[in-house]
Amino acid sequence: MKLEGGCYCGAVRYVAEGEPMMKAQCHCRECQYITGGSPNMFLLMPSSGFSYTKGTPKQFARSDLERAVTREFCAECGTHLTTQRPGLPAVILKVGTLDDPSLFGSPQMAIYTIDKQAFHQIPDGLPTFERLPKR
Repeated sequence: MKLEGGCYCGAVRYVAEGEPMMKAQCHCRECQYITGGSPNMFLLMPSSGFSYTKGTPKQFARSDLERAVTREFCAECGTHLTTQRPGLPAVILKVGTLDDPSLFGSPQMAIYTIDKQAFHQIPDGLPTFERLPKR
């Protein structure tokens, strides 16, 4: 599978190739900050197939957290593109940045539902996890 996408203003573009390792919605409080309050829809894609084809994103990681994630976003328009987790050989790719978000299909699970807000919707029958599923 080859996915292409980028930020709202077009300053940063990427390509992601390979099979999605996970398709999910994340309800964690951190994702709520990034999305403006909604759960975050994402694809977990192999790092080896991901590259930026235009521009360079700005990075941010909290210095007060042990094993903090690194968030990548466009310095011009602020679009959150990816998240990198320490020790995870994958890119957490934000579905809204895909040129064709319909390629996402639907999530396989909802994670970090411990932080779910009453106004968040989880499709009936979707497996849910308070944090991450057991590996």
